[in-house]
Amino acid sequence: MRDRLFRVITMMKEIRSRENRIYKECQKLAQKKYRDREGKYLIEGFNLMQEVPRQDLCYMILREDTLGEGLPDGEKYVMDGKLFDRLAQTETSQGVIAVVRKRQYTVGELGAITTENSNFVVLDRLQDPGNIGTIIRTAEGAGYAAVVAVKGTADIFSPKTIRAAAGSVFRIPIVHVEDGRELRELADSLGKKLVVTSLNTDTLYFDADLSCATALVIGNEGGGVSDELIQLADVRVRIPMEGSLESLNAAVAAGILMYEAQRRNFLCEV
Repeated sequence: MRDRLFRVITMMKEIRSRENRIYKECQKLAQKKYRDREGKYLIEGFNLMQEVPRQDLCYMILREDTLGEGLPDGEKYVMDGKLFDRLAQTETSQGVIAVVRKRQYTVGELGAITTENSNFVVLDRLQDPGNIGTIIRTAEGAGYAAVVAVKGTADIFSPKTIRAAAGSVFRIPIVHVEDGRELRELADSLGKKLVVTSLNTDTLYFDADLSCATALVIGNEGGGVSDELIQLADVRVRIPMEGSLESLNAAVAAGILMYEAQRRNFLCEV
């Protein structure tokens, strides 16, 4: 009765058929090709719903047994429980999904909204959604100004990546480039030195200046940074390893390197 009263008061439309336009759109947005084509993606959970910019929020869907108290203003629908469960991407869904417009930036826009000394992090063909989301989240925490994804990187707007990024994807600009040459051109046009990790260098990361005007490349989980980008780089660094390890998890390595910039900047201010 309480749910029924709530729906009547808020005048939310009900979705009870698989033929419904909204249901079909959400089903399609579970696939990357439709996210790319439509310029939209799905988010799930009350916390993300509170963080998404209002101008990017298309509409929200509540499971029929979920109250919408605390949700932002906007277009809302109530969906049959079985239909909702087919759309939900989490095992213990909070009962709320939203469709959000992608916000992607061009190189020109990136130059207009970042500063001369700001740092970027570059994702070179990373595949694990958890790693990608964690790096985006860490980039925001470490004061990095943008994320650049090289073609071949897994979809930044997949549900798993969005959850791992924990809202940072709404706040940090994201740019896509086709290859290493385009990345090199971007770095040159914005005055950034291209820094890559490589096993074939004697330069340790704490001996290099990563404090500002850096485009830091994090390589693929299995193969590392591409040979092309290693050749195009201005600076090659490595993280020292003990034991028999050759490398760290991509997100862990990214966190170490990005926070080195924070450390250097802090020392400069003291």
